[in-house]
Amino acid sequence: MGSLTLWMQVSLDGFVEGPDEEVYWPVVDEELCAGYLDELRRADSLLYGRKTYEIMADYWPTADLAPVSPFYVDFARFWRDASKLVVSRTLQAPGWNTEVIGADFVEQVRQRKDSGQDLVLLGGAETAAAFLAHDLIDEYRLFVHPVLLGDGVPLFQASVDPSSLRLLDVLTFDSAVVQIRYRQSARVCVEHCLS
Repeated sequence: MGSLTLWMQVSLDGFVEGPDEEVYWPVVDEELCAGYLDELRRADSLLYGRKTYEIMADYWPTADLAPVSPFYVDFARFWRDASKLVVSRTLQAPGWNTEVIGADFVEQVRQRKDSGQDLVLLGGAETAAAFLAHDLIDEYRLFVHPVLLGDGVPLFQASVDPSSLRLLDVLTFDSAVVQIRYRQSARVCVEHCLS
């Protein structure tokens, strides 16, 4: 059985987009990203909502041509080659090793998990809400930023039973971003009880 891990940037007051669809407020620096490249390499596919994918595709394919640091070179090369899925009804021929999954994206992700694939959802509030509604998320990796947006698109658009979550770890970065990692407790039990 595969897994779906949600990696999401979220404001202190729980929003993933600001009131005017602002998405450029997170502090996503090298310290935050560099340690996770090896983890992303282990995923079978990276998964995006259309807007997040377009932001990534506007920058990363050529980020190694005028590199800011060795990390940017590494990540750009990784991103170009990584298998990517993007949830969209409108995107055509995205390139960069990317497959568009459309109206039946929930079922397609379920089938990939059932076949043993490990997927990482790296953005897309609507996409995350659909997977939450269908109980497809196995692990949450939330990056809480020290910013108050006041309004916008909340990460959790419906209630989540906190008793079903097991805290795995908490990590604080120099930027004051806090990573909180949870796993669905029933899934933790299955994995640990079988090993």
